[in-house]
Amino acid sequence: MVINTDTEAELALVKELAEKDGAFRCVICSHFSEGSKGAKDLAEAVVAACAQTNKFKFLYNLESSLEQKIETIAKQIYGADGIEFKGNSKEKMELFEKQGFGNLPVCMAKTPLSLSDNPAKKGVPKNFTIPIQDIKLSAGAGFVYPLLGAVTTMPGLSTRPCFYDIDIDADTGEIEGLS
Repeated sequence: MVINTDTEAELALVKELAEKDGAFRCVICSHFSEGSKGAKDLAEAVVAACAQTNKFKFLYNLESSLEQKIETIAKQIYGADGIEFKGNSKEKMELFEKQGFGNLPVCMAKTPLSLSDNPAKKGVPKNFTIPIQDIKLSAGAGFVYPLLGAVTTMPGLSTRPCFYDIDIDADTGEIEGLS
């Protein structure tokens, strides 16, 4: 995924390292700025990758507790010293486990701008703990997702929907407010 602050050199380096480490295919995805056109190459690469046999293995044991899974990701992927539960996030996590969802995989929701929860911490930050602000369950999709710091989850809708600004000109029939 391309972010507007990424340079060509950074993108080339990520692509080079991914391919060197065995990525099936590494493509630039610019769907935020170009819409579906910017995701076409990624979609084709995903379809091709799905057609291949693989030896996927989770970073953690699926039978581990949700807390252990979250901490494993925080330490081994992000380089954090640990995790810290905020508010009632730990109680929610424990409730999910009591309800039988403890064996689900974990998908972390965090800023894409840093390995930490803080978008201002660039590079490979050191000496940090990741705050678990909240934790949510996507039972139908089959995963649990902790929210690391202040993060907006998908679909990221605004508090004021755009439909308020859409209208039809009664004289011309032209739709206004779609751009």
